[in-house]
This record gives sequence, structure tokens and C-alpha cells, in this order.
Amino acid sequence: MRSANPVLDRLDDVRRTERQVLGGGPVEAMTVDDVVLRTVGLLLLTGVTAAVAWVLVPQAVWISAALAGTALAGLALALVISLRGTTNPVLIAGYAVLQGLLLGVASRAFELIHPGIVVQAVVGTFGVFLGMALLYRARVVRATPRLARLVAGALIGIVALGLVNLVAYLTTGRQGLAVYSLTAQVGWLPYVFSGVAILAGAFSFVLDFDQVERSVRAGLPRRYAWYCAFGLLAGLVFLYWQLLRLLGYLRR
Repeated sequence: MRSANPVLDRLDDVRRTERQVLGGGPVEAMTVDDVVLRTVGLLLLTGVTAAVAWVLVPQAVWISAALAGTALAGLALALVISLRGTTNPVLIAGYAVLQGLLLGVASRAFELIHPGIVVQAVVGTFGVFLGMALLYRARVVRATPRLARLVAGALIGIVALGLVNLVAYLTTGRQGLAVYSLTAQVGWLPYVFSGVAILAGAFSFVLDFDQVERSVRAGLPRRYAWYCAFGLLAGLVFLYWQLLRLLGYLRR
């Protein structure tokens, strides 16, 4: 079973490589607690950076770059770390800091126009995450090959179409699948696009939990707990951004 998260998706390859390199020798294996602690640490780092950016970064200067840069920089760093399979905590922490900086500025822009929207988006993000965790633990929702194909296909399509839409907006000013202006009118298509993105992001957590669980059972070295935590952070950032955007549509 491969995860729909492009970061955690490489863990199957990592497990095979580690077994070949270590030759089945004893290693300090990671645990679920290791992944949880590192994920919480990265979330705190992202949150603190976002709070600092909220207060200190000049809004008028940075807002346009932040709104576009959140998606582009996040995707680029996720791909770099994923393809390299890095477990370097400094590099992963750098990703958390950058995401905190960009999301802090963007969230402040939304909050200035729609008071209370950031709290709603944060509560919604962690509510969805915890809800999917409970459903997975109770085996109400299972990580099946069919679910993996559906979620992976949806996320690939969302990212690809989102990038095309962003390029079109930057070059022509037209907004189709996603509306980047915080005050422009919204048609029905952005609502559908955001709804699909939120559903795909939510169900991807089920596949991520399964991937982490299987990696623990396989005895992956403890340093890969950082890699798993990074993958979960990337999924949470994606879900938060989609919820914030949808709430912004609804507030108009």
C-alpha cells in the first residue's frame, strides 16, 4: 500500500534500501511515539513562526508574495526533501519555519478581511486530522488499494490544476479553479475544487497513518521519524490552506 502523500510515499522504497544496507543487522527502530513527538515539535515551530510573522512582517509589502509563495515554495521543498529522502532535522525544521512565515502572513490577510476565520480554519484542520485518526484507529475507514488510487489521483490532479490556475492568474489575471483575490466574487467552480481538495486531504491521512504504522512494524531506523513527521506536517499545511480558502469563499 503506497501513501497518497508524496513524502510518505517513499517509505516503501526506504524500507527496502535500509534492509539491503543494514543486511538485517540490529538498528534503533522508530516508534509511533517518535513520530508523534516530532510532528508536535514541527507544528509548534510552524505555529510560533506564523505568530511572529503575523506581528512583524509588513502586510502591504508581503501579502502577494506570501499567497503565491505558500503553494509554490511548499511544493518545491516537499519534492526536494521527498526525492532525497532526507532525515536531516535541520532541513525539515527549515521547511516548518518557511511554512510558518508564509502562512502567518497569508492568515493575517484573511483575518483582516474576515475576523475569526483563522481560528475556524485551525480548529477545522485539527478536527479533521483527529477525526480521521479516530476513524482509522477504529478501523471504520481502512487504507485499501482502491482508496490509495482515488486519493493519489485526486491529489495529483489538484496540485497540477492548481499550478496551472496560478500561472494563468499571474500572467492573465483570470481566476478560475481558485480565487486568489480576497475580495473578488466567487463562482461555483472554486467551491467544488476546494471541497474536493479538502476531502482528498482528509482521506490522505488514513493512508499516511497506515504507512507510518507499517514502517514501525518493519523496524525502520529512528531517524526516519523525522521524515514521517515532515510528511504529516505537509498534509496538515495543505489541509489548512484549503479550509482557509473555502472559509474565505463562504464569508463573501
